[in-house]
Amino acid sequence: MIKKTERTVAQGIRGLHAGWSSSGKMIRPACIVLLFLLLQGCTRPTVHEPVTLTLLEEWTTQTFSEGRQQELQQFTRDTGIRVKLLPSPESARDKLILWQELLRTGASGPDVYGIDVIWPRILSEYFIDLKPYFAKEVSLQFPAIAAAYTVDNKVVAIAYRADIGLLFYRTDLLRQYGYREPPRTWDQLEIMAARIQAGERAKGKKQFWGFVWQGAAAEALTCNALEWQAAEGGGQIIEDDRTVSVNNPNAIRAWQRAARWVGSISPPSVVGYTEWDAQNVWVAGDAAFMRSWPTAYVDSQSAGSSIRNKFDITLPPGGKASRVGTLGGAGLAVSRFSAHPREALELVRYLSRGDVQAKRSHALSVPPTLPELYELPEVLEPNPRFALLSQAFRTGMVPRPSNVTGKKYQDVTDAYIQAVHSVLTGEKSAPAAAASLENELVGVTGFKKGPPRDQHIPE
Repeated sequence: MIKKTERTVAQGIRGLHAGWSSSGKMIRPACIVLLFLLLQGCTRPTVHEPVTLTLLEEWTTQTFSEGRQQELQQFTRDTGIRVKLLPSPESARDKLILWQELLRTGASGPDVYGIDVIWPRILSEYFIDLKPYFAKEVSLQFPAIAAAYTVDNKVVAIAYRADIGLLFYRTDLLRQYGYREPPRTWDQLEIMAARIQAGERAKGKKQFWGFVWQGAAAEALTCNALEWQAAEGGGQIIEDDRTVSVNNPNAIRAWQRAARWVGSISPPSVVGYTEWDAQNVWVAGDAAFMRSWPTAYVDSQSAGSSIRNKFDITLPPGGKASRVGTLGGAGLAVSRFSAHPREALELVRYLSRGDVQAKRSHALSVPPTLPELYELPEVLEPNPRFALLSQAFRTGMVPRPSNVTGKKYQDVTDAYIQAVHSVLTGEKSAPAAAASLENELVGVTGFKKGPPRDQHIPE
């Protein structure tokens, strides 16, 4: 048995090196996970030892990992079931590659996987259907969040963390420059950001910028650009009826406007910014606006923050259509190869439980997935703007086209990212990039071309 396990893991390591040699960041965490699983397979516990589950988490910030460890320790005290939290890569793309490789090997993998909201259809075949075990829990979640983790009536994962794109803004600076409320449209944001930036630089703050966001060629750019174009009625890249809708005047206008920001109200280097890059500028007090996620509230309001008690959050600005934030978040799935499915289900139930979500929200500003929790003082007092999120999860969010594209989503988002990034850097014009992207997405998906859903002409 040991030799067989060694061969399996060795083959997995060779596959990882072959598949990920171009990504140095992947090799180290992948090998750590595989070596841990090898040791686990070679040291089978006796019948008297407690069950030990392995959890591969999707979210990897230090603050969250510390909070998660505390939750797991409490779970062990309550149930006697031990849990090993495994390391994972930083980028969403590298995480997905690792998850797929581990799941394809079958046995000896993690018992429970944290999965991004855009992964359920990609990984559905590897996880057990949680619907028979969590029907009540699913019915209590925000419908849009529950739907994101449901594939062909199969509940792939149980959401434990909700997320949505938000606009952070400096309340003190808005008051100083005569604004009573944050921008309601992207055009208003552009005007306000330029005025505040000019005023602050006139005071000697030469590194001050009006607006920071995530412009690197990564998944966060898909989230940002989707908000820009959906707000203008430019569609969701690919519609629910399998229409490739990205090549339209409203999407093109939204991309052109964002390209105009680069070097004017946003740093030239914003085209390389990740979430942390934008947040560092924001927390240092060097920006009037920032697009980010709810969890950025923690560092923004920390004791060492330059903007503590000087900011607020709202939905991203709108356009011709509406104000929307991209849906994010994560859920927990149970591997169908788990040797301990009963215990794994207990872990998922515990980590998604209402009282655990409430404590997590209080400690880490993580938005809950249950509407009822947004009425609790222990959730709202440390996060007074969560009332805004409750409404946003019902009517103010836009999903990425991961469900309709399934296993092809990564190819779709990669193509979209490259097209938008080429416009931001000036490599291509927006009309040319949109036309080229449309043809590429038709080739990738086999779907038809057409206008965004709201622009379809009734037959």
